[in-house]
Amino acid sequence: MSGTLSGKVAVVTGASRGIGKGIALELGAAGATVYITGRTASPGRLPGTVAQTAEEIAELGGVGVPYVCDHRDDDAVRGLFEQIRADHGRLDVLVNNVYNAPASARWLGRPFWEVPPEAWDESFDIGVRSHYVASVFAAPALIESGGLIVSISSPGAEHFTHNTVYGVAKCAVDRLTADMAHDLADTGVTAVSLWPGIVNTELLQMVPPDADGRRLITLPGEGTFDLNEAETPRFPGRAVVALATDPDRRARTGKAWRVRDLADAYGFTDIDGRVPRLG
Repeated sequence: MSGTLSGKVAVVTGASRGIGKGIALELGAAGATVYITGRTASPGRLPGTVAQTAEEIAELGGVGVPYVCDHRDDDAVRGLFEQIRADHGRLDVLVNNVYNAPASARWLGRPFWEVPPEAWDESFDIGVRSHYVASVFAAPALIESGGLIVSISSPGAEHFTHNTVYGVAKCAVDRLTADMAHDLADTGVTAVSLWPGIVNTELLQMVPPDADGRRLITLPGEGTFDLNEAETPRFPGRAVVALATDPDRRARTGKAWRVRDLADAYGFTDIDGRVPRLG
């Protein structure tokens, strides 16, 4: 897919690490100029910064632009899109990915009465409101280009996953996608939600192997999974590239799509040649 997005400009929010980083790498490898947002300017407990993601995009032959940004700050987000217009005069892809996974992980498997109200705020401020704000500021440029909005969601919108707050937030993301697609119906912009499976992010890479080499994680109420069978973060990235390069993607607008189903439809695989189906 190298070069297929040459001349295009993309934004991936929350791309210091994890799914966002994987998506940014694939967009860069496909030729797009990728603006990488996140709060992480220097390494912390988890590896990864916006600058390091940009460096890895460069190693793949692409162009990454690190942009330190707190997505709770509307003025900072507005400034990002003003900068992109000043630099390039266009925007083709917005990936709403930013999410506070470590904060969410504190409440895995807890019944709702044991999950404090601040957990709701963490999930909705960063995992839903931030997607809306970025989309608001990106929309004028995307309408000009007939571009693409991808919001990272989860099968938790469909069935119990992690806890009540998580599932309700993911339902909200999918409804945001559907209603934005309604408003964008006459513009040529495609808006979709993307459902990765279980992704072997830096956070989950901290799970050690057992005596048999399996890296097992138990999610209360969901089951036990071997992370060796999980997706890499670049698998959903390949889904975004497939959508961005599909001239008929408008047929998918307003809906949520599993990464593995898009892999079957478009014929891409993970970096090891598999089509992972975990989670």
